[in-house]
Amino acid sequence: MNWLVRTFSCSVAKKQFMAVTGLAFCLFLTTHLIGNLFVYGGKDAFNAYVEHLHALGVLIHIAEAGLIVFALIHIGTAIILYFQNLAARPVKYKKKSNAGGRTLASATMPYTGLFILVFIVIHLVGLKFADHSTTTTFDLTAQVLSQPAVLVFYIVSMVVVAFHVNHGFWSAFQSFGASHPKYTPIVRGFGILFSLVVGVGFGFIPIALNMIS
Repeated sequence: MNWLVRTFSCSVAKKQFMAVTGLAFCLFLTTHLIGNLFVYGGKDAFNAYVEHLHALGVLIHIAEAGLIVFALIHIGTAIILYFQNLAARPVKYKKKSNAGGRTLASATMPYTGLFILVFIVIHLVGLKFADHSTTTTFDLTAQVLSQPAVLVFYIVSMVVVAFHVNHGFWSAFQSFGASHPKYTPIVRGFGILFSLVVGVGFGFIPIALNMIS
């Protein structure tokens, strides 16, 4: 038990927990995006994909439980680190915002993370936990995302997700000390590519739904 307390009291360990859970969410985004691409196959293809997921039964529930646990760890650790940073520097020094490698993305990570959390809650309430008894998942999703306000909110949210993922991806490797002048640019480049794929991939889905439906 003592080693667990020491681990959670160490800032480096907290960042590594953030890194592991963050990379796990990157993997989830990848699989989720691949599944959502069935939208481009039309209504029947997408509904068949959804039915295939439901047929997995307990495996889906286990995966969802795992995501919830990872989310609690990620969010909880982020909150702890945020307030620890505030306590360590109660007075902001006058300096350049990019000093020490600090960027707009890194400075806004807590806020983009909070925005994403709000989006996830709204997304789950509006789609996953909505009444599916009288309509298909495709029709329900198309109906929800056809509302102008929801459409704009969804696209803006995907931009925020891409922004958050872009910084989080390469900083996760830094948390494990995997920083090297030769390889860091490659990791950063892949992070940018991955964030663009996520942002554009998910961002175009509501547009495709409106065109197909």
